[in-house]
Amino acid sequence: MEFMEAATRRRSIRRYEAKSVDDEQLAYLLSAARWAPSAHNRQPWRFTVLRSRAAKEKLADAMGAKLKIDRTRDGDAPTVIAADMQRSRARIAEAPLVLIVTMTLVDMDLYKDEARREAERIMAIQSTAMAVQNVLLAATSIGLGACWMCAPLFCSDVVKDTLGLPEDWEPQALITVGMPANEGKVAERKSIELLVRNFD
Repeated sequence: MEFMEAATRRRSIRRYEAKSVDDEQLAYLLSAARWAPSAHNRQPWRFTVLRSRAAKEKLADAMGAKLKIDRTRDGDAPTVIAADMQRSRARIAEAPLVLIVTMTLVDMDLYKDEARREAERIMAIQSTAMAVQNVLLAATSIGLGACWMCAPLFCSDVVKDTLGLPEDWEPQALITVGMPANEGKVAERKSIELLVRNFD
């Protein structure tokens, strides 16, 4: 599949067929991720692969418990919270493959001043996001569906503790992957004129 075809056909797929993602497909996705560009070529992304139903359910339940605490504190109705928890749990637990996306600062440059330290952190986040984009496009190019979920940002410690991640691995996102059960929603895109400013 050519690049523009993959880029325009990609959708956020949340429902999958009951068919596993094989080792060759997984290797293809991870290879695409590792070839993403990164600041200083430090490649700060790290991935944790969840394939078993038990592992996915364990993570989904732990994240759901944190979601319930936060939403209850927000004053949301218990029925709304329960529905949100159930929907989120199903998306994670029923996906054939789940990739936990984390980033590390261990190889990034260190600076004495806060401004440059923050810039370096942002560069690591941006680099990791580019690796995620490669995964999403690679999945589309081989007929798989995928969905980027940022929920781990809201419960970073829960994800780290549940999966026993190294201390320096900071959860950034979760990607569900599988054979699409539907084509996903066609999202509108803003016109180029609204997005681009020419400066001569």
